[in-house]
Amino acid sequence: MSANIAEMEKRRAAARLGGGQRRIDAQHAKGKLTARERLDILLDEGSFEEVDAYVEHNCTDFGMQQSHIPGDGVVTGSGTINGRLVFVYAQDFTVFGGAVSERHALKICKVMDMAMKVGAPVIGLNDSGGARIQEGVAALAGYAEIFQRNVNASGVIPQISLIMGPCAGGAVYSPAMTDFIFMVKDSSFMFVTGPDVVKTVTNEVVTQEELGGAITHTTKTSVADLALENDIEALLATRELFDFMPLSNREDVPERPSADPFDRREDSLDTIIPPSPNQPYDMHEVIRKTLDEGDFFEIQPAYAANIICGFGRIEGRTVGIVANQPMVLAGVLDINSSKKAGRFVRYCDAFNIPIITFVDVPGFLPGTSQEHNGIIKHGAKLLFAYAEATVPKITVITRKAYGGAYDVMSSKHLRGDLNYAWPTAEIAVMGAKGAVEIIFRGQDAEGIAQKTKEYEDRFANPFVAAAKGFIDEVIYPHSTRRRIALGLRKLRNKELENPWKKHDNIPL
Repeated sequence: MSANIAEMEKRRAAARLGGGQRRIDAQHAKGKLTARERLDILLDEGSFEEVDAYVEHNCTDFGMQQSHIPGDGVVTGSGTINGRLVFVYAQDFTVFGGAVSERHALKICKVMDMAMKVGAPVIGLNDSGGARIQEGVAALAGYAEIFQRNVNASGVIPQISLIMGPCAGGAVYSPAMTDFIFMVKDSSFMFVTGPDVVKTVTNEVVTQEELGGAITHTTKTSVADLALENDIEALLATRELFDFMPLSNREDVPERPSADPFDRREDSLDTIIPPSPNQPYDMHEVIRKTLDEGDFFEIQPAYAANIICGFGRIEGRTVGIVANQPMVLAGVLDINSSKKAGRFVRYCDAFNIPIITFVDVPGFLPGTSQEHNGIIKHGAKLLFAYAEATVPKITVITRKAYGGAYDVMSSKHLRGDLNYAWPTAEIAVMGAKGAVEIIFRGQDAEGIAQKTKEYEDRFANPFVAAAKGFIDEVIYPHSTRRRIALGLRKLRNKELENPWKKHDNIPL
C-alpha cells in the first residue's frame, strides 16, 4: 500500500511540475502565469478538483515515445467561482508548448461533456502552439471533437474563452464559437495564418500584434470582447463576468442582495438631455444611474462604441443592457454596431436574461461603404435578434427614435413588453429638417424654416406614438429605475414561445 501511495505522490508531483522548472521560469519571464497558477486565481481557494492528471499521449512517431509528461499539456477539472460550479481547462504551455494531441483534446471534451450533463458553464484558458504536428490527423480530429461540443453547448451553457498566449490555425475556431473571449495585451494572439505565412503568400509584412493581438481583435475585428493588461486582470474580469451569468439555459439569472432601493430617484436624469438635438450626452451616465450601485460590466467597449452592450443588475438580478451612444457617430446604427448588439441580444435571450434598451438613434449610417458592405443584411441581424427574443424586453426612448432604426431598437412592434419614452423623446420617420425638405421640396428658405417649426411641434415629441399605443407611458426621467424595476417584477413569469421550427435562418 505504501509503495502505491508513494507512486501516486510521485505522479502527482510530476503532473504539477508540468514541463519542468526551466520552462516554468521561461513562462514567468514572459510575464505569463502557468496553467495551475491561473486556475488558482480564477477559482475559489481550494475548490479546484482535477481530473485526468495522469493522462499521457499515445503517439509513437518522431521519437515521441521517449517523452511522456503526465497531463499531456492541459489541466482539466471543476471548481467554484463565488460558490457556483464551473468546469475549466487550462492549456499548459510548459508541456510541448501546449500543443493539442488526441489525448489532450479528449481531456477537454470530457469536462465539456460533464458540464453539459450537469448544466454548468465552461471556461477555457487557451495558451497553445497549435496542433501537435507529430500526431498529424489525430490532433486535427481532436480539434474537431472540441468544435462539435462547442456547437452543442452553444445556448445551453455559457462558454468563456481566455486567450492567454498563442492561439493559431484551426485552434482559433473553438474560442470563436464560445460566448465571450478575453485577451491579454502583448502576450496573446489569434490568427488563422501567422505573419510568416502572410508574408510568403501576400508579401505583407505584419507583426503578431498587428495581425492578431488583443488590441486588433477588440477594436477592429470584434473577435474578442475585452483586452486586459495581464493574466491576473483577465482572470479577475472573468470572475466578475461569471457572476452575471446563469449556470445554464434552464436556470434563472443569479440574484445577489442589493441595498440600492428599487424606487431610487435620479433627479439628475431630468436635465441630462441637452437643449440642442444635435448636442451629445453620455449614455453611460443614464445606464449607471439606473442600475444597482451603478455597477455595469460592458462588453466590447472599444468596438462599435456607437452602441453600448453589457450586464448590470436591477434589484440584485442580472439584466442585459443595449443602448445607443450619442457621443459616438451620434448613436447611429451601422454594420458593426448591428452585429455587436445582435449577438449580445441573442446571448441574453438564450440564457433568459431580460433586455433593457435605451434608445437615442437618428437612423442607419448612410454611405456607399455601408451599403456596399451589406448594411441591409447586417442591420437585419439586430432586427431579427430583437424580434425572435422571448425574454422580458423593456425599452426607454430618451431622445431620437427615427425611421427604421426606431423599429429595430426593441419597438412595441417587435414584441417589446414595456415601451417607455421620456418627454424629450422624438419618434418620427426622420428629423424635421430632412422631412420638410422632402415634403415641401421647392419652397424657399423662409418657408422651409416655418414648415420645420410646424413639423417639430407636431412630431418631435412622444405623444403621437403614445396616442397610437406604441408607447405605453411617457415617464419622468428621474423615475426610470423604478419603472424598470416594477416592469421586471411584472414580467418575471412571462411566457412566450416562437412557432415550432428546427432552427431559424438568421441573416448571417
